[in-house]
Amino acid sequence: MPTEEYAIVLDYLPEGKVDSNIPGYRRERRIAEVLGEAYYSLLEVVLREGFSVSAGDRVYIGKGVREKIHHIVRRLKYDDLTSTAKVELEYALEKLVKAQEKKFVRFFNECGPLTTRLHRLELLPGVGKKHMWDIMKVRNAKPFESFEDIAKRVPLLPDPEKLVVKRIIMELKGIDEKGKPIKYHLFVGVPMFADEERNEKKN
Repeated sequence: MPTEEYAIVLDYLPEGKVDSNIPGYRRERRIAEVLGEAYYSLLEVVLREGFSVSAGDRVYIGKGVREKIHHIVRRLKYDDLTSTAKVELEYALEKLVKAQEKKFVRFFNECGPLTTRLHRLELLPGVGKKHMWDIMKVRNAKPFESFEDIAKRVPLLPDPEKLVVKRIIMELKGIDEKGKPIKYHLFVGVPMFADEERNEKKN
C-alpha cells in the first residue's frame, strides 16, 4: 500500500490500549489511531514525549522529520479501532471527501469499467445500471464540475458526497452493504490521481 504523508487523528490513548493482553509496564503509551489523507489507511502511531493530540488533529506521518509522531506501529483493520475512533472515522471522512472534492468529481468524470459486465460506478452504494448509464450519458455531454453539479444533473441519484464516504467505509470494513467481502477497491489504498495532485502542489 502506498505511503501516507498526512493523517487525521481518530483517537488518542495516552496510556495505551488498556484492553490489551500486554502487561501495563510493557504497554506502548502515547498511542494514536489515525486515518491517512491520501489512501485512507488506518494506522496506529506513537507520539513523541511531550506531545499530545486530539481527535480531528492533522499530523505529519511521512518519511521526513516528524514533529509529533515518533513512529508508526502498524496498519489497523476497522475492527481494531476503538469505539471512539469508529465514531470519529465518519466525521473525518466527511471532511476529507469535501476537501478532496476535485479528486472525486474527476473519478465520476473519468472512471471506466472493471470488467465487461461491471463498471466502477456500480460499486458505489445505491448506484445500479440505470444510474451508471445516466451518469455516463450526462458526463459525456459535459464533464461534472462539483458534487452539487452531479446531484443536479443526474435525477434521483443519492448524494454523491455521501456515496463516496459510504464506499470508503465499506472498503475499510472489508464488506459491502449485504455483508459480502469487498472484491474491488475504488479508493482505499488506490493512488487515484494522488501523485498528480502532489506534483501540481509542488509546481
